[in-house]
Amino acid sequence: MVYKLGDVLGEGAFSVVKLAVNRKTGQKVAVKCIDRQGLPDEDENSLRQEVAIMKSLKHTNIVEFIDFFEEEKFFYVVLEFLEGGELFDRIVKKNFYNEKEARDVVKVILDGMKYCHDKGIAHRDMKPENLLLTSKEDDSFVKIADFGFAIHGVQQGDRDTQCGTPGFVAPEVLQNKSYDKSVDMWSIGVITFIVLGGYPPFEADNDYKLFRKIIKGKFEFHNNYWCEVSAEAKDFISKLLVVDSQSRMCCDEAHRHPWLQRDAKELAGHDLNNNLAALKKYQNNRKFRAAANAIIAVNRMNKKHDGN
Repeated sequence: MVYKLGDVLGEGAFSVVKLAVNRKTGQKVAVKCIDRQGLPDEDENSLRQEVAIMKSLKHTNIVEFIDFFEEEKFFYVVLEFLEGGELFDRIVKKNFYNEKEARDVVKVILDGMKYCHDKGIAHRDMKPENLLLTSKEDDSFVKIADFGFAIHGVQQGDRDTQCGTPGFVAPEVLQNKSYDKSVDMWSIGVITFIVLGGYPPFEADNDYKLFRKIIKGKFEFHNNYWCEVSAEAKDFISKLLVVDSQSRMCCDEAHRHPWLQRDAKELAGHDLNNNLAALKKYQNNRKFRAAANAIIAVNRMNKKHDGN
């Protein structure tokens, strides 16, 4: 094999992601190893679609696709290794945090998303764990990862597929309505809210209650956390978290919004250290839930294989 597989970076129901090294060049890569045994045809088709989409994407703020291999027992997807880890993990390690830093993060995410949308591609699963950093030292090189739910050509709408992650999914998806690329803009609105406020705009103790809140689209800028945040930032979020997708800002409109044009020095004076504590708590809870869900998924896979 071209790559020497190493440590496990993550696990899923039918896959494991491993750090690997190109035997000739020494380049570090991330290799997603997908077990073909018991893999549903639908999932295999989705994988091939994901690979086709990733081959077409070449942008500074999108994880680079490198190669794809098929063997009798496994598929291998070779991707750029992003050693900086998750963006949110980096943010919560900061000692000082301000609105300029939050705005810069959103700018970078929008750059990558605009590239996708201009090519007619919707990501459909924008969330914190899919925002990764190239470097351990530099916060500015953020990349959008995991195009497993991405689809090309959703301008005409897609009523058949409910996908996304609770808390980040757009209301039209939950209502089985026809939707388009604007679902990503809703998710970016949620991410922006969390990056600035330190907590999500929609919270509940179960998914049913959470989805009802999302469908209503009602959220609040609590003064304890938002008193230091600019009016432009709040307006930016309010124009993304719009239930009517036709009235929601698109990528081009978001790029032209006054918040993204606001003077950097002024925003740097807006101290968000109080919100950083809330963000640390949110990130810890999210990591705990993700770890628990990963264990459940792996156990299900092991039971399935034991049964065979």
